Amino acid sequence: MRAALLVLVFLATSGVAAAAQEAGGHAAIPWWEIFKQAVNFSILVGVLVYFLRKPVSAFLKERAQLLRDSIDEAARARSSAAEKLLSIDVRMSKLSEEIAEMNRKMEAEGAEEKQRLHETAQAEIERLRAQVQFAADQEVKKAKAELRREAAELSAHAAEEIVSKTITPEDQERIVRENIDRIREIVR
Repeated sequence: MRAALLVLVFLATSGVAAAAQEAGGHAAIPWWEIFKQAVNFSILVGVLVYFLRKPVSAFLKERAQLLRDSIDEAARARSSAAEKLLSIDVRMSKLSEEIAEMNRKMEAEGAEEKQRLHETAQAEIERLRAQVQFAADQEVKKAKAELRREAAELSAHAAEEIVSKTITPEDQERIVRENIDRIREIVR
């Protein structure tokens, strides 16, 4: 309503200014012209109000409801955002604890893995030592057997030389007869 009055006053003053200018600067105010314009304007406003009151009223109610809904939606969104922010703040405050816990777990797992690797390495070292000892024992046995064989061969050669130097053909004949007699006794 105030807006309509302000518009009327504005139009009236502009009409007065226009009439004064038409009068050629005379000081006389054309009240009759102003009155006619005011009546015409009032009729126009009355007709507009009569025909546009319901659509404008409906539009304004709809617009008001839309604004209320928008405000409610904004309030819900703000509330939701505040909840999410609170949730994020809680998670952020717990994040350092989670990181510390993960670090402790990784350190514990690393220590366990180090111990397991150390134990595995010790077991492997012991197994390799046992294999090396076994192989060394086998080589020693092999070397001893080789030495015995060579010693036996050398002894046999030495004995052969001694025997060939000390035994005469008569001694050989006697030894052969004694051995043949023994074989006969065994065979019987």
